[in-house]
Amino acid sequence: MNKYEITMLCAIGLYMAFTLFVGFKNSKMNKNVGDFYLGGRRLGPIVTAMSAEASDMSGWLLMGLPGVAYLSGVADAGWTAIGLAVGTYINWLLVARKLRNYSSKVNAITVPDFFSNRYRDKSRLLLGISAVIIVVFFIPYTASGFAACGKLFSSLFNIDYHVAMIISAIVIIAYTSIGGFLAASKTDLIQSVVMSIALIIVLFYGIGSAGGFGAVMDNANKFPGYLSMTSTYDAASGAEKSYGFLTICSTLAWGLGYFGMPHILLRFMAIEDSKKLRLSRRIASIWVVISLAVATFIGVIGLGMTEANKIGDLSNGYSENVIIEIAKALSRHGIPFAAIGGIILAGIFASTMSTADSQLLAASSSVSENILSKVFGFKISDKIQMIIARLTLVIIALIGVFLAWDPESSVFKIVSFAWAGFGATFGPVMLLALFWKRSNKWGAIAGMVTGGTMVFIWKFLISKLGGVWAIYELLPAFIIACVVNVAVSLLTPAPDQEIVSEFEEISAMKD
Repeated sequence: MNKYEITMLCAIGLYMAFTLFVGFKNSKMNKNVGDFYLGGRRLGPIVTAMSAEASDMSGWLLMGLPGVAYLSGVADAGWTAIGLAVGTYINWLLVARKLRNYSSKVNAITVPDFFSNRYRDKSRLLLGISAVIIVVFFIPYTASGFAACGKLFSSLFNIDYHVAMIISAIVIIAYTSIGGFLAASKTDLIQSVVMSIALIIVLFYGIGSAGGFGAVMDNANKFPGYLSMTSTYDAASGAEKSYGFLTICSTLAWGLGYFGMPHILLRFMAIEDSKKLRLSRRIASIWVVISLAVATFIGVIGLGMTEANKIGDLSNGYSENVIIEIAKALSRHGIPFAAIGGIILAGIFASTMSTADSQLLAASSSVSENILSKVFGFKISDKIQMIIARLTLVIIALIGVFLAWDPESSVFKIVSFAWAGFGATFGPVMLLALFWKRSNKWGAIAGMVTGGTMVFIWKFLISKLGGVWAIYELLPAFIIACVVNVAVSLLTPAPDQEIVSEFEEISAMKD
């Protein structure tokens, strides 16, 4: 490694050390599993907002979105960003306050807890199914985060992929298992700041290196369909490709996933005061809109830098490395700039860590709190529960490391599939549980199973037919799950008056 790479590595190392410090700092605040998994409902509005969005965006914000824009133009990235921005706002507006109040009323500290307690499911069937779904989708999701960290360090510093991946996993496991939900949330706040700094630096340096804003736009206009929202640029043929109405709707459907994301919903449940959610919503929505817009435009800037010979051609499968290449170009201007490049790379690392820690907590809570304690009914003390909670988190992380062991694995493909899985299984159930008092546990179970099943069927069978059927599996699965949930609820006995009265009490609450 040269001196610039060493400087960048030191900057990242300092950041990793700081996250460990935050974990140790918060370890003394975990007195029971409620503290470990939900922070004792003590999150402030800023931490709630920024930790929710940092845990949501993952490495996709700093790698996936700019990479799509670099390769094919603004349509695909733009409509995805619009869907996510709208989904974020609606989720905060409709779900956040009611879920906070309802989960507190029914004494739920996990999403499966909420479903089970909301419907008074004494059989624990709803609890068990939802807990298993979280584990099934989150373990490979977490593995993709470990793999991202390993590939980042391996490609930048020629460090062995396995060594880099294991070190990254150890850091994430350490501060999450020690500090629990509070540590994960507070580091997520810090990570959102680092991600923002990285985006700003890359934005202004990239524009300057490409010859200015005008040069960037002039270059993009040379490629047919590149700046259009109804067509894309096909790099292989060099021609414009139509981006039709059905494709737009399918892409916008990414926003539906928010209603079922356990690691985001937990932030709503954890805020100290539901009255402060309005401030959280504003902060989160503004940050998401700005960050998604900047990330998309960075892809356009990256193409301009390629044309200006400031970075290499990334169209041959390396478009997601556009921010990494910009950071490396910046580092060549001297040691101080290499340190800034290290901050940019720390932003990519932070975006991955912020998602992985939340996924680990959600998956481990499903095993230790929901399956072991409630489905199987093990009666254990708070101290033993805390030990089991931490051991479960470590075991799940080790499984994630195993799944990410192959550096050429296709684990990254699971990310969008897992997003669809959670969106279709939990999203309809959550919305109907919060806003329809006639819904019952049989409808919730049927809708959840149908949503998860349809994600698999549409992804691996129906979409293969092509044409109008080749749409993102989340959209049809979400719609079908809603219909089944409503139909089964109407065909089975209405919920007891106690459940209805509780629903009406929560619905009557004001900000």
